[in-house]
Amino acid sequence: MNTNYYFVLALCCLPFWSFSQNTTLISENQDPISYASISFGNGNGIFADDNGKFYFTKKLYSDIDTLYISALGYKDFKIPTQNLPSTLVLESEIDKLQEVIVKSKPTGPFKIKEIDPTTHEDYYQCWLPTIESEIAVFFPNETQQTKRLTKLYLPIKVEAKTWRKRKRANTEKRPFSTLFRVQFYENNNGLPGDVLTYDKVVFIATEEHEKIYELDIKAHDIFVPKSGVFVSIQVLGYTDDKGKLLPNKKYQEVKTKRGVVKVSTTFRPLLPFTDAISTKQTYVKRIFLNGGKWVLYDKENIKKSNLLASGLNNYGMGLEMEVYSKK
Repeated sequence: MNTNYYFVLALCCLPFWSFSQNTTLISENQDPISYASISFGNGNGIFADDNGKFYFTKKLYSDIDTLYISALGYKDFKIPTQNLPSTLVLESEIDKLQEVIVKSKPTGPFKIKEIDPTTHEDYYQCWLPTIESEIAVFFPNETQQTKRLTKLYLPIKVEAKTWRKRKRANTEKRPFSTLFRVQFYENNNGLPGDVLTYDKVVFIATEEHEKIYELDIKAHDIFVPKSGVFVSIQVLGYTDDKGKLLPNKKYQEVKTKRGVVKVSTTFRPLLPFTDAISTKQTYVKRIFLNGGKWVLYDKENIKKSNLLASGLNNYGMGLEMEVYSKK
């Protein structure tokens, strides 16, 4: 990994650290709450790190006076930004925690079934990840056999250092280290519903990875519901060389004739979208906007999208699962 990259990122973050208020989110049992969403109420926001810590600064977010905090299994929390405490205790939602279905590991013979990923090398046909967006892919359950997910195959596109070489696979890549979160949802009338696990499923992608990131999820015991499963991917931000989230600003302010416009920061790697899948199986939501409502990724729901205009309406995620014989 290029150490100069981390040195530059550290320099960029110095002003942030100097004027930030550091707050840690913990449970009633004093355990840190990892990767909670901290919304600004205006479509933007940040995330807590794996230790439940987030960094807020009036220097970068001068127009924000209230934070809206949410985390899986906990009640939503609202707090003014003035004089943020060093520790916040979130109250658990016992009812929701009890709704998660726990199954014992199945026994007996099984077969491995794979759904191949679909990808390409074209930089211009890729989704630009931002922390505001979560992408979910639906996998139907076509039989009543017990199925346990074991691997995910996630298409990624690693950029080259120079713009003119970004379509070439053998060019030197720009260094980065990006943390992603993966979540699993039940099918609720055709949209992602309740989560299937409260495990923290995360991974770090760098410029050294191949075009398909293979993620082993066997240890999480994710079983496919009868009505199918949604698997989502969401960028959390860049990390340092120890895998810790960096407190870099998540959007840029651009001056226009209409005033200052906040533009979401995009992260690498990019996510290749495709027109090679016949069914529409990709769904998106804005994490900090519209109550985080899911919509099908198509022209009826997304009015301005260069990808959709080109007919690219699916993220070609693949997976592997164990399919158990009926007893």
